[in-house]
Amino acid sequence: MRSIPKPDELLALHDVTAELFATLKGWFDVADEVTISLADIDSAVEELGEPVLIAAMAMRKLQALRLLAQPGVRTTTDVVVTIVQDLDRALLQAPSMWLKRTAAATDWDAEFAALVDDDAEATDDAEATNDDAVPAAPGTATSPASPGDDDPAVTRFRELHAGLHRALRAVLTASDGEIRILV
Repeated sequence: MRSIPKPDELLALHDVTAELFATLKGWFDVADEVTISLADIDSAVEELGEPVLIAAMAMRKLQALRLLAQPGVRTTTDVVVTIVQDLDRALLQAPSMWLKRTAAATDWDAEFAALVDDDAEATDDAEATNDDAVPAAPGTATSPASPGDDDPAVTRFRELHAGLHRALRAVLTASDGEIRILV
């Protein structure tokens, strides 16, 4: 098998994998050590539906990809393809799983009460100011974000995930779609 140098996009995954790893750890409160059950063949049925374990398994794949992306560590194109492919489903689902998890843990009564209190304070402040004041333009910092605005953390996560795809495409291009040793 012919060797080829690792593309720059693969070598650049050092920071990308670290940030994705840290984000998953924070979003899902993944412990420093995670235990998987190998009691029987069906042990994984329940575990693999658990968001924390899905995140933990993705974090392990990110560790492997980070190692393989380092200069001097030999790997093959098919291994890189397989790891990125394995990561893909978990990384696609992670933002929505995180948002659902966050929503489920939110005390909505307290959040609603805070909104009502904020509205009351805003009304009091508005009455205290000059009635001739010009209202803020829609979309300015004083206006609330619209429900359709993306969460910055989710946007950043998706950008990082796209970096894995750029590296994968670069590996496939450099190898002409063939299995090659990457050095």
